[in-house]
Amino acid sequence: MTIDQISVFVENEAGKLAGVTKVLADAGIDLRAMSIADTRDFGILRMIVDDTGGAIEALKAADYVTLTSKVIAAKIEDRPGGLASVLTALSEAGVSMEYLYAFVSRREGNAYVVLRVEDTEGAVSALRGKNVDLVGAEDLSAS
Repeated sequence: MTIDQISVFVENEAGKLAGVTKVLADAGIDLRAMSIADTRDFGILRMIVDDTGGAIEALKAADYVTLTSKVIAAKIEDRPGGLASVLTALSEAGVSMEYLYAFVSRREGNAYVVLRVEDTEGAVSALRGKNVDLVGAEDLSAS
C-alpha cells in the first residue's frame, strides 16, 4: 500500500514557502502531512495532500517544479518504542531508509510515520509481517 507524495523545490528565501501554501489554499487543497529539508539555496518540501492531481495542477500553473513519488505510511502507537519497532522491522528485512517524517493524532492517540524506502515492496512485506498497520491517503485525511 503506497501513497503519492509531492515534492516541491522551493528557493530558500523569505516568503517562498508561504507562496506554495497559498497556491494550495487557493486551490482548496488540504495538507495532510509535510516536511521540508533545506540547503543553502533551496528546500525540498515534501507533502501529502487530499487531492494530489489538483495540487500538482495548481503548483505547475504557478511555475513550481514538482515531483511525485510513492511512500509508505504506517499507523503506530504513540508510545515510547513505537517508531523503533517499525524501524527494527525494516532493518531486519534489510530495507534501507531514505527519509521519514511523522505526526501525531491526539484524537486517536496514534502516530503516523511516512517512510521513503529503497525497496517499497520489501518494506510493505516486512511491516505486514510484523503486523504494522499500513494506511492509505484516505486514512491520513481522516486522522
